[in-house]
This record gives sequence, structure tokens and C-alpha cells, in this order.
Amino acid sequence: MILIKAVLGNIGDREWAERLSAANTDLLEIDQWEAQKSRFRKTTAKGVEIAVSIDRGTHIRDGDVLLWDAQALSVLVARIELRDVMIVHLDELMSLAPKVAMRACVELGHAMGNQHWPALVKDNSVYVPLTVDRKVMASVMNTHRFEGIRYEFVPGREVVPYLAPHESRRLFGGAEGPVHSHAHESYAGVETETGRAYGHPPTHVHAHPGAARQGQTSPATAGSAHDHRE
Repeated sequence: MILIKAVLGNIGDREWAERLSAANTDLLEIDQWEAQKSRFRKTTAKGVEIAVSIDRGTHIRDGDVLLWDAQALSVLVARIELRDVMIVHLDELMSLAPKVAMRACVELGHAMGNQHWPALVKDNSVYVPLTVDRKVMASVMNTHRFEGIRYEFVPGREVVPYLAPHESRRLFGGAEGPVHSHAHESYAGVETETGRAYGHPPTHVHAHPGAARQGQTSPATAGSAHDHRE
């Protein structure tokens, strides 16, 4: 087992990009929750056992260089798969009457609260990680037709560079583990009056062991986010 105590750099850095152009690359594939940890064990894509023990408060980013052997020209790179993010743009509200803009913000907050969607507000945008299928999230947004508000879906890795570390942890991190929710179009619907997403059978509800023992449900896994529709 190889022990990693520090991050050496990132493949996005010019010096590392040039150095690794002809290197033999192995990948340490981790999810967004493991990336928030400073200590964990994992096996690389090529079968090498790795133990990560970096300084607390340090978090691994996608593309981080974890091991480098200059003689063998071999490198170990972190690969993090982040969920997509819905970005809700509020900048157009600035041109509307204050009462109209306030009403739109309250309605938006109410709709997101009904869905138990975690959200991060930064400047004139709201960032919402996908906790259900994007078709369901789009249906909710389209049903309400918020005035002066537009939205789009982007890959999580495109959002990270614009966030501070604590904002990234709020958006992508979480001790509750991944949200199992794959609502396929044929089984997804939205209530006309409330905009709340629902699913038709067949629906399989996943009971997370940790939550069952403690009798708790996190906001990110509440309501429709528990459903695994197949």
C-alpha cells in the first residue's frame, strides 16, 4: 500500500501539463463525498492500493497529482465525478419592479423548499446540485414560469472554479452519501398546483442504513430524492 500525504499539483497547471504529456497515467477515481475527506483508502484504476492521509482542511480536486515518478514517467491523478448543477440566474430581476422581483424570489424559494433541493446562493445566481433527474427539475421550473428568472444545467466541474472551497463543499459535499434518484421520463410527473415532482409505479424506495438507524433524513435525500425509479 502506498501512502499519500500531500497533493503535488494539478494537471491544469502549466508545469504539470507539460511534464505529464508523455507520462504513464494511473487514476484514483473518487466521488464528490470522498473528495471532502482527508483520510481514506482506495484502489486505483490499475489495482494499486492507496491510503490518503493529507492535512485536515485540505481537499482533493479533480486532476490533482498525487504521485509522480520522474524516472519511470508514471503519475497518479485524481479523477472526481461531480453531479451536474442547475444554475438559476436572477440578474434579470434587477430590471423589474422591486415588488415583482421579491415575489419571484419568494416563489422560487418556496418551490425549491417543497422539493427539498439543497441550494447555494452566490452573487445573482442560485446553484442547485441535481438530486433528481434533470427532466423532473426542468418540469418544476417550467411549471412555475418564474418571471425574470432563467435556468440552465451545466457539468459540476465547470462550476467548481468559480466557487470558494467552503462553497464547493456545501454544493457537492455531504456526509449522507450519494442520492439515489434516477427518475425516468415515463414515470415522472409534476403536480400542476404545487409544482412538486412525483413518481408513478414501479417505484423502489431505498432505505439508507445510517438514516434508518438514527431515524433521520437529510434534506438532500428527503421526499422524491429517496426514490429509485427503474
